[in-house]
Amino acid sequence: MAAASGTVGGMPDSPTYPATPDGRYFVVKGRLWRTSNPALPDAERQHLVGRLMLARRQVGAAKRAGNLVAERTARAAVDAAKRGLGERGPVWWTDGAPDYNRKLALNTPYADWYAALPQD
Repeated sequence: MAAASGTVGGMPDSPTYPATPDGRYFVVKGRLWRTSNPALPDAERQHLVGRLMLARRQVGAAKRAGNLVAERTARAAVDAAKRGLGERGPVWWTDGAPDYNRKLALNTPYADWYAALPQD
C-alpha cells in the first residue's frame, strides 16, 4: 500500500500505514484507526505519548507478572492517554462526520480510496 509521505493527524503517513485523504484515519490490514488530534499542541502531544508508552510498558510488565489488577490499571492508563490524544472517545473533528474507527475501510465511505491503493 503506498501513500504520499508526510504527517497527517499526528500520525506519520507511510507506505505501511496509509492515511486517509482527510487525515482522520490510518489503515492497518484494511482497518481504519483514528489518528491523533492534529490540533493538539506539540508539548501536550509529547506528554500524552509519553504517558501512553509508559502505560503500555506497564501493561506488559503486569502481564508478565500475572498481576491482573495492575494490568487492568495499566490498560485504563492506556485508554486515558488515547482519549487525550483523540484516538478514542469523542471525535476531534467538528463537521459532524461519523466515526469509522476500527471499521473495515471497504465498508466505509473510504472504500473507493482504499480500493485504489496498491495492495501488497
